[in-house]
Amino acid sequence: MTGLAESVESMEQLATVWRAMVLDRDAAADVRDLPGIAVRWADSRFAFWNCVTLTDVGADPSLAERRLAEAAQIMRAKREPGFLWVFEDLLDTEARATLTAAAGRAGLTHAFSGTGMAGDLLPVPDPVHPDLTFVRVRTDDHLRAYADLNSRAYGLPLEHGRDGLDGSALWKTEVHAYLGLRGDTPVTCAGTIPAAGRLFVVLVATDPAWERRGYGEAVTRKALHEGARATGLTRATLHATAAGAPVYPRIGFHPNSPLHFFTLR
Repeated sequence: MTGLAESVESMEQLATVWRAMVLDRDAAADVRDLPGIAVRWADSRFAFWNCVTLTDVGADPSLAERRLAEAAQIMRAKREPGFLWVFEDLLDTEARATLTAAAGRAGLTHAFSGTGMAGDLLPVPDPVHPDLTFVRVRTDDHLRAYADLNSRAYGLPLEHGRDGLDGSALWKTEVHAYLGLRGDTPVTCAGTIPAAGRLFVVLVATDPAWERRGYGEAVTRKALHEGARATGLTRATLHATAAGAPVYPRIGFHPNSPLHFFTLR
C-alpha cells in the first residue's frame, strides 16, 4: 500500500471497529457517516467510546477548518466528553501546518498524539513470557479486570472503564481479548477483532506498577496469534499512543499516519 492508502485504511478501520464498539454499549448510539465526518458516539463515561473523526482525503485549510467546527458542534451536543481523532496525513500540507490553530478557533484543544500502524505480519508465534499466564476473557470477572487495567493505564476512574466494558457479550465472544496474569493477578491485557479483512488491535494496557517488563508486547502477541489462528487473517492494524508506539514495530507493525486527539476546550 502507498502511504496515503495506509492512512485511509487506518481511518476506515477506526470507523469500522468503533461502530461495533459503540453499538455494543448502546444499540441507539450515535453512529453516522456525514460528509467528511464519521460519528461513533456511545455517550459512555469511557471517553474512548465517544469518537468523531475527519474522513475527507486531501482536505485543504478551508475544508479542514469547516470540518473541525462541525465536529466541535457535534461534540458540544453530547452529555459525556470524548475525542475528535484527526489522521494528519489525510490533510494537505498547508492544513497540517495550521491544524492546531484551526482546532483552537473551533473551540478544541489538543489532548495527545499517537500514530496509526499496520503490517502484513500474521501469523505470529504463540508467545511465551516467563512471568505470565494468558487467559482469554470469557467471564464478567475477566471483563472487569480488563476494564480496570485500562482505567489504571490511562488514569481514568475505575467506574469509567467499567462503563465501557461491563456486561459486554461482544468482548467475551467476538473480540480475542486476553489477560496476562502474574500468578493470580491480572497485570496486562490486549484484544484483537476482525474488521474488513484485517485484525485490529484494541485496548492494550498494562498496570503502571508492572510496566517495562515486556508484558504489553507479550499479551499483544497472544491476542494477535489467537485472532489470526481463528480467522486466517494476515494483515493487522492498530492505533498507538505515543507511549505505546515503540512496542509495535518489534512485532512487525509499520507506522503510517500521525494521529491527533482533540477535546472540547
